[in-house]
Amino acid sequence: MAAGEFRAPGHRPSGFDGPGDYRWFCLDHVREFNAGYDWFAGMNADEILAAQHPTAGWDRENRAFRATAGIDQAPRWADFKDPLDAIHARAKAFRASIRTEGPPLTPEERRAFETLGLGHDADRKALRSRYSQLVRRYHPDRNGGDRSMEAKLQAVVEAYSLLKSSALFA
Repeated sequence: MAAGEFRAPGHRPSGFDGPGDYRWFCLDHVREFNAGYDWFAGMNADEILAAQHPTAGWDRENRAFRATAGIDQAPRWADFKDPLDAIHARAKAFRASIRTEGPPLTPEERRAFETLGLGHDADRKALRSRYSQLVRRYHPDRNGGDRSMEAKLQAVVEAYSLLKSSALFA
């Protein structure tokens, strides 16, 4: 058996948390792997046709290609003598928003914190308090039976459920 020099996808795909897992194959095993690999497995005919379209994937926003480029607003250039100072200020603010203590956050946990409007350093009491506050705000019984806030209420409930059972609040 030859040494593995060709990389193939592993069990954990690439994502926000890193490049994912890979397996290393020799050329014979690469051929065997490719013969049994079906990228379209589980798709119906319409999904296959959509995946084969030349613009497939460009209709979705992702981390690298957002309309806002991940920036909330442009820096006020008049506040800085040097453009690099503006870039440094933006990077410093970004680093401050990243959780440095405890286990790293999953993308789902990050979205849940954003949905609840909480910082990543919130404790269980702050989580429960914010959840109660938002449920009272969005519940139809508090809004005279108006069901227009139902989607927001559902998002709040899902975010709270995710976070309260997370290792962050164990």
